Amino acid sequence: MSGADDFYVRYYVGHKGKFGHEFLEFEFRPDGKLRYANNSNYKNDTMIRKECFVSQAVLDELRRIIEDSEVMKEDDASWPAPDRVGRQELEVVMGNEHISFATTKLGSLLQVQSSKDPEGLRVFYYLVQDLKCFVFSLVSSHFKIQPIQR
Repeated sequence: MSGADDFYVRYYVGHKGKFGHEFLEFEFRPDGKLRYANNSNYKNDTMIRKECFVSQAVLDELRRIIEDSEVMKEDDASWPAPDRVGRQELEVVMGNEHISFATTKLGSLLQVQSSKDPEGLRVFYYLVQDLKCFVFSLVSSHFKIQPIQR
């Protein structure tokens, strides 16, 4: 695949605190490989790493979710910078377009609304929620694990 067919998505959220480097990261590669990692040292928890291949239909749905969000039109210049609370990163390559966003961990919609770019950050906030749900359902159904411990 090249040019107009390229499709890649990577999301990371994490922080360094009293339990070390805790993070959630996933990526979808153009060949359909899904890589998932969740690291938490809380109560001596261990890192969860999973890899699998997803079908073209899954990639098509992922692409549709991202296109419908219109996140590719956004700019993170006015978003809160990553800080000691943590950071979130979203990278998307779709055809000839490439975006890479970095912002702080967002705790609530109130934090989004009080930012310098509430409309753009809201698009990002809701897309990230959708992507996490999408990935958690794929990982939990494929591996029969709970991506978030209850």
